[in-house]
Amino acid sequence: MYFVTGTDTDSGKTLISSALLAKAQGQKCGFKPIASGCEMSESGLRNSDALMLMAQSNMGLAYQNVNPISFQPAIAPHIAASQVHIALSAQGVLDAMFHSAMVSADFALIEGAGGWRLPLGNGEYLSDTVKLLQAKLQQYTSSKSLGYDETKRANYNGTIDVILVVGMKLGCLNHALLTQEALLADGLSIAGWVANQVDADMAFIEDNLQSLQQMMQAPFLGYVPHLANPSAENAAAYVQLP
Repeated sequence: MYFVTGTDTDSGKTLISSALLAKAQGQKCGFKPIASGCEMSESGLRNSDALMLMAQSNMGLAYQNVNPISFQPAIAPHIAASQVHIALSAQGVLDAMFHSAMVSADFALIEGAGGWRLPLGNGEYLSDTVKLLQAKLQQYTSSKSLGYDETKRANYNGTIDVILVVGMKLGCLNHALLTQEALLADGLSIAGWVANQVDADMAFIEDNLQSLQQMMQAPFLGYVPHLANPSAENAAAYVQLP
């Protein structure tokens, strides 16, 4: 299982997450636990990122399982939550998002919101939820009380590794290195990183890529150029699975 984070908002997490799902084989699913900027539909709030992940998944999960926490304003989730008198917490997000498909799938990923240190309020962050999930998954591998498929349990190693999406623009080197430092300090393993060109006119793109490849400590999973049609299928041609 993988958690996809980015160097910043709009780094391309959804594009890369959906591309990885498109490339994966077998049973696969993507999750977007928290989303702002949702639109009201006849079925309730819907988020375009979550819908894009669902389009590349094949396990038939309900929307509420994919995106359990949604807000209409396109603002920081903890601020959006306070406007509707909801208190977010790391444990509360975990309770809302955890689904057995996360461990029964052949390939599962969870897309974060914003960057690694997305605030939830009251001194907690979405990164705390990932650490709680790591502990829950380790319990899953050692406990028979959770009631899941024993075959899947035997093949599951109880870890969640992080895939970092680096939004290629001026300043991305600093953002990438600081995010890497925070991930490692939090005890997470980085499965790899993807360079996604968000600035079509970024100067010296090759030089920046070379610098990142020298400084990043995780495998390089691909460079996605600025695409005229940024679809999952088109982006998938430029990335490799961890």
